[in-house]
Amino acid sequence: MAEIEKLKIPYPVIVEGKYDRLRLISVIDAQIYTTDGFGVFSKGEKLALFRALSEKTPIILLTDSDGAGKLIRSHIASSIPREKLIQLYIPQIKGKEKRKAEPSKEGTLGVEGMERELLRSIFAPYAEGIGVDGYLQSLENPLSKADFYRDGLSGRDDSAKKRDELAKKLSLPSGMTANALLAALKLLLTYEEYLEKVKEL
Repeated sequence: MAEIEKLKIPYPVIVEGKYDRLRLISVIDAQIYTTDGFGVFSKGEKLALFRALSEKTPIILLTDSDGAGKLIRSHIASSIPREKLIQLYIPQIKGKEKRKAEPSKEGTLGVEGMERELLRSIFAPYAEGIGVDGYLQSLENPLSKADFYRDGLSGRDDSAKKRDELAKKLSLPSGMTANALLAALKLLLTYEEYLEKVKEL
């Protein structure tokens, strides 16, 4: 398999397990920490470490797109200031990791099963020397909850369905809350790009 140039990521990265970490090591040059799966719920020192890191630098969080990944993501996100957390997402792709005998409960691939080029594209906006820093760009993005309400992405009976439609267009997982989708869009799109995507719904 051809070698790909690693991206240098200046921010610490959090993933669920050791196999996710090994996969990322082949794609990025960064400090990579694991939650030990659900271990982050019982090991207070893990969360304390992540909090301490967030006091010094923004942190990137990348979990699987299944139910377990969402629980872990929510637990960490509730413990770290929103403006210091960069939440990245992998698309929901059906399949099974080679090392596993059975597919996951939801039948989708986790971080360890993602193609390296796909992972590289997810991290590229935060790499040193590549364009505008995605984190700084997100801080300047005026997209807000008011936009979501105006565009029917929150506060309506069909808002969850509309969020899922928009998430699918951007290869984001389904079932995202309004807050989670808003944070992701501020990182992924400019305000003008958001307006164009909403028109397509």
